[in-house]
Amino acid sequence: MSRPPTARPAGGPVLQDTVTDALRTAFFEELAEVGYGKLSLEAVARRAGTGKAAIYRRWPSKEAMTVDLVVQVSVTAADTPDTGSLRGDVLAYLTETDQALRHPLVSRILPDLLAARSYHPGIATTLGERIGEGRRAKVGALLERAVKRGELPAETDPDLCLDFLAGPLYWATTVRRAPADPALLARMADKVVAALAA
Repeated sequence: MSRPPTARPAGGPVLQDTVTDALRTAFFEELAEVGYGKLSLEAVARRAGTGKAAIYRRWPSKEAMTVDLVVQVSVTAADTPDTGSLRGDVLAYLTETDQALRHPLVSRILPDLLAARSYHPGIATTLGERIGEGRRAKVGALLERAVKRGELPAETDPDLCLDFLAGPLYWATTVRRAPADPALLARMADKVVAALAA
């Protein structure tokens, strides 16, 4: 789950990439192990082999650290390569997202973050907004390419299409716990494309 280094504040100290990477890894491991409610910055720092000051030089709070790192990973997972066709783009998106959802840490973290809506509504709302905006902007490019190629009509509803794109995969992978199956993803891509073009 390596990500680009966190940008330092203007005029702030130079942040060491190796420390940032260690904190990022420790954060996700700790989050997967204890959940957001029990996660502490002390435990993250201890796992990373640093002090809490290293965290506070990068993030002002547990919530800020959680939002920043989870959004980074979630939005990157929505990258949509241009394969030259709507079906190819949809299949590439489904394949990449399926792999991300099956990551050992993600499969443990995601249910906890979804459950956090009931007892940490603030962070749940922030994550939902930030992740939703970022992912929809990236996946929206997939739809724009299809419209330009004439595969989708110009009046295509991007929000509804993006729900169609993500819904079946999330249900199969996260709710049903269906085993990894490229043939299933191919069939899903066919159904999604048909729904988008309907």
